Amino acid sequence: MFRKIFLPCAAGLFAVLGASAANAEDGGLNDMQIAHIAYVAGQIDIQYAEIAMKRSHNADVRAFAETMLRDHKSVNDAALALLEKLGATPEDNPTSKSLLASAAAKRAELKALKGAAFDRAYAANELSYHQFVNKTVEGTFIPAAQNAEFKDLLGVALATFKVHESHAEKLVKKLGK
Repeated sequence: MFRKIFLPCAAGLFAVLGASAANAEDGGLNDMQIAHIAYVAGQIDIQYAEIAMKRSHNADVRAFAETMLRDHKSVNDAALALLEKLGATPEDNPTSKSLLASAAAKRAELKALKGAAFDRAYAANELSYHQFVNKTVEGTFIPAAQNAEFKDLLGVALATFKVHESHAEKLVKKLGK
């Protein structure tokens, strides 16, 4: 069941972010496009956490979702504050649009699940999502970012998201497959 639900969505996410990484490496994405992708990725995880808060009765899953809500909102607020300070506007782009489309499908899948099946799917999605986003931010977005303050913000966010990845991994193990 897990593989049927998770793998198609993960493949879509990986393709979207992989294309984004290739564009950044080729000089195809600027800071404001990267900022938009990063913000959208954070909003998507906030939406997943909101679903978890509505659907899960598992204390560990709910605690994890609360952490996702708090931390991703905090990072996105910091990003918006930096954009305001710089007088900059994030740029929508094909990658952020594709992320939103993939996330809509994942949200629909999660909303169709209940109980332990939901908890396992949510935890597994969070683990894979953070693994790939962290790899993309660390290996592509930070090296490609031109503005020093933006690069620093990405680094601070990455440190937080690596902790999320570790917590998600523990949650997946605790919930079983």
